[in-house]
Amino acid sequence: MRFFTVFDIVKNKADQLGHTEDEMYAFLKKEKLNKKDLLAYQESGIIPTDEKVLNGILNYLDMSRVELELKLGRIPEGFEDIFLNNTKEIAKILEERNSVQEEEHNPIPATQPYYSSDLGKLYNGDCLELFKQVSSESVDTVFADPPFNLDKEYDEGVTDKISFSGYLDWYYNWIDECVRVLKPGGSLFIYNIPKWNTYLSEYLSRKLNFRNWITVDMKFGLPIQNRLYPANYSLLYYVKGEKPKTFNVQRIPLQTCPHCGKEIKDYGGYKNKMNPNGVTLSDVWSDIYPVRHSSSKNRKFNELSVKLLDRIISMSTNEGDVVLDPFGGSGTTFAVSELLGRKWIGFELGNCEIIKDRLENKEKDRKLFEKVYEEKNKLFPDKVKELRKKNSLWTDDDFKTDTEKKETEKDTKKSKDNFDQISLSLK
Repeated sequence: MRFFTVFDIVKNKADQLGHTEDEMYAFLKKEKLNKKDLLAYQESGIIPTDEKVLNGILNYLDMSRVELELKLGRIPEGFEDIFLNNTKEIAKILEERNSVQEEEHNPIPATQPYYSSDLGKLYNGDCLELFKQVSSESVDTVFADPPFNLDKEYDEGVTDKISFSGYLDWYYNWIDECVRVLKPGGSLFIYNIPKWNTYLSEYLSRKLNFRNWITVDMKFGLPIQNRLYPANYSLLYYVKGEKPKTFNVQRIPLQTCPHCGKEIKDYGGYKNKMNPNGVTLSDVWSDIYPVRHSSSKNRKFNELSVKLLDRIISMSTNEGDVVLDPFGGSGTTFAVSELLGRKWIGFELGNCEIIKDRLENKEKDRKLFEKVYEEKNKLFPDKVKELRKKNSLWTDDDFKTDTEKKETEKDTKKSKDNFDQISLSLK
């Protein structure tokens, strides 16, 4: 699906007429429109509400408002019944207009992986080309952290600044590939700033089943003048089909004061009903922190946390399942997949040597993983529990029978043994 803005349509008309950009603005000036009047619609699919601006644009385009709405990919208001009752005729017109039959799909010659392990393969190249090598319905979870189109430059001259409509058009193309390769019941997660995910959510809802819009609280950005302080990323969660084939409940510790150990929220008479494995995860994640310190980073650019990817992969897959990440970045998805015993497929257009080095030298990720599991699926991490006991505060142990305490000890030992096994595999 191609996303157009009013600016795109005016610019396309200028190209058809052979007008330069200056000539285009000169014509619009005759309609008493300034350059800024048009540029206001460069990054938005909305139609001008100012009648003077709208009429000036329509005069240049030589079309009606209904035609403009159709160009923008909308069903004009008042014409919904006509479209719903004449879909066959409309489809026939479109098919005749594009009568060239689709060429048979010929897979591209297999590209050799840049790096391989027992669990996965990393490919260096454009994801749209590399997706052609992935069989349909062969992947359990796709996680994508694409460039945010913020005019940043990465290694080897890779940049992420293209036009508004060009960015969304590119986005829709690789999303279609994600949908294709997902197994029935497979999960798709897309991490981006809210601006872009509002457009993506509308597109994805036509193809997959919406599960959650997850807000990842991140209060370490920079304020922007004349706007609300941006303090979150959004993580879209969609499923191919009615429900996910895998959903492993994730639990987090009860929030407590770091100094005295008291719980932030008063659970009153419900303390004895708290799950000893922790609080059920909500769709607001306030415990994911940016990777800033050099001891945790693998490159100078932004990097996703091990905790974020552990949560996503643990929630949506089981051991042996396949995870695909089309924008490898620093390789966090692949490192976590290895730690969790998941198979993986990775693409990266830029520097793959960073990822290869990370996967061959796993000690740093092992330590990060240990920190994650110190508090994962526990109502109170060990250090917090000790602090609370010291200050005569309740813990989940206070409400357990002797049998339940023995079962907890058994589960704790089993979890520790599993983690120790993972740690040994990394050495």
